[in-house]
Amino acid sequence: MIPVAGAIAGAAYIVAALLFILSLAGLSKHETSRRGVTYGIAGMVIALVATVGVTAAGAWGRPEAVTGLVLLVAAVLIGGAIGLWRARIVEMTGMPELIALLHSFVGLAAVLVGWNGALYETGLEGALADIHHAEVFIGVFIGGVTFTGSIVAFLKLSARISSRPLMLPGKNALNVGALVAFVVLTVWYVVTPELWLLVLVTALALALGWHLVASIGGGDMPVVVSMLNSYSGWAAAAAGFLLNNDLLIVTGALVGSSGAYLSYIMCKAMNRSFLSVIAGGFGIEAPRTGEEAAGEHREIDAEGAADLLAGAARVVITPGYGMAVAQAQHGVADLVQRLREHGVDVRFGIHPVAGRLPGHMNVLLAEAKVPYDIVLEMDEINDELSQVDVVLVIGANDTVNPAAAEDPGSPIAGMPVLRVWEAPNVIVFKRSMASGYAGVQNPLFYRENTQMLFGDAKDKVDEILTHLVKEAKATNRS
Repeated sequence: MIPVAGAIAGAAYIVAALLFILSLAGLSKHETSRRGVTYGIAGMVIALVATVGVTAAGAWGRPEAVTGLVLLVAAVLIGGAIGLWRARIVEMTGMPELIALLHSFVGLAAVLVGWNGALYETGLEGALADIHHAEVFIGVFIGGVTFTGSIVAFLKLSARISSRPLMLPGKNALNVGALVAFVVLTVWYVVTPELWLLVLVTALALALGWHLVASIGGGDMPVVVSMLNSYSGWAAAAAGFLLNNDLLIVTGALVGSSGAYLSYIMCKAMNRSFLSVIAGGFGIEAPRTGEEAAGEHREIDAEGAADLLAGAARVVITPGYGMAVAQAQHGVADLVQRLREHGVDVRFGIHPVAGRLPGHMNVLLAEAKVPYDIVLEMDEINDELSQVDVVLVIGANDTVNPAAAEDPGSPIAGMPVLRVWEAPNVIVFKRSMASGYAGVQNPLFYRENTQMLFGDAKDKVDEILTHLVKEAKATNRS
C-alpha cells in the first residue's frame, strides 16, 4: 500500500509543480493574475492533500506512526487558520512586513529540517553520507540567514527599529569572513560530522542574516524583500533535498530563481549592484549634502489644485507609500474617472520600487479598478513628463527626488527617479515637510513649479473631487 501511495503522491507533486509554474506565468500580467492565483491555490491544495495521504498510508497498521499523522493534520489546520486570519485583517500598508515575516518561517523551517536530518540516523555510508552532511550544513546555513534577515526586515518595515543602515567598522570584512568561515566549516563537517560544528554554523548564519539586512537602508527595502523571497526559495529547496521531496525542490527553485531575477531587475532600475545586495553592502551611505531645506516651499489648497486640474489637458499621477497609508487609492481612482470623463488625459507613473514591496502600487491601483492601460512604468513615462500640464505626487518622496540625478553627494545619487520636476506644475500631497523613508531631504519641495498640498491624501483627494463637481455644476448652469 505504501509504494502505491508514494507513487500517487509523486504524481500529485508533479501536477502541483506544473500548476505552480502556470501560476508564476499568470502572475506576470495584470490580465491573467487572477488565473495565476487560482493555479497557485490549486497546486498547494493538491500538494497538501497528497502529503497527508502518503503520511496516512504510512501510518496504516502502525500505531506508533499515528502520532506523526495527528501532528501533521493539527499543524495544517492551525497554520491554515492563522494564515487565513492574518490575510483577512492585514492592511495593504502591512503587506510588506507580513511577507517578510512569512519568509522568516520558511527559513526557520529549513533550519529545523536540517537539524532533524543531522540527528536522524540515515544509515548512509561513503559518498552518499558526505552528500547528506553537506545538504544538512548548507540547508541550515541558508535557513538561518533567511530567518534572521527576514526578522530584521519585518522590524524595519513595521518601524519597530530604525530604517537607517547599521554601519559597523569593517562590515564588508565581517560578511566576507563569515562566508569563508562557512565554507571551511562545511568541509570540516563533511569530513567529521560533529554536532558542535552544526551549532557553530547555526549561530554564524543567524548572525550573518541579521547583519546583512541591518546594513541595508530603508530606501532599499523593496529590493531586500525581493531578495529574501529568493533566499526563502533556496531554503525550501535545501529542505526538499533533505526530505527527498521533489515538489519542495522544484517549488524552492522556482521561488529562488524568480526572486533573484526580480531583485536583479530592481537593482538595474535603481542603478545598484546586484552583488552588493547579496553582500549586504547596499546600505552604504555617501556623504550627505544639502540635508537642510534650501529655500522656502509654496502651498496650495484643494480648490487651487482642482482649478489646475480642470484647466489641464494632460495629467500624470505618481503614487507612493503615503497613498497606501492614507488608503487614498479609491479616491484617486474616482478622481481619474472624473477627469477622463471631461477629456483630460490621465496616466500613472510607477517607479519600480514605489512603496515598500515590489508591485505595491500596481496592486493598490488594481484593487481600486484603475484601468491597466493607463498605469505605466517609469521608463515608459519619464520622457513625457516635460509635456504634461500637471503632475500629482501622492505619497511619493524618494522616487521623485531630483537629488538622485543632480547631487553626486546624495545617498541616492545615481538612482533613476521619476523626473516630475520637468513638468510645468507639480502638486505634492504630503502630511509634512519631513524626509522620506530613506531619510533624504527632497529639493523638489522647494522648486518654483512645485506646490505642497498638506494633509491626509484621502481627504485632500475627496476635497478636490468636491470642488470639481461644484465647478462642473456651475458651468452647466451658466
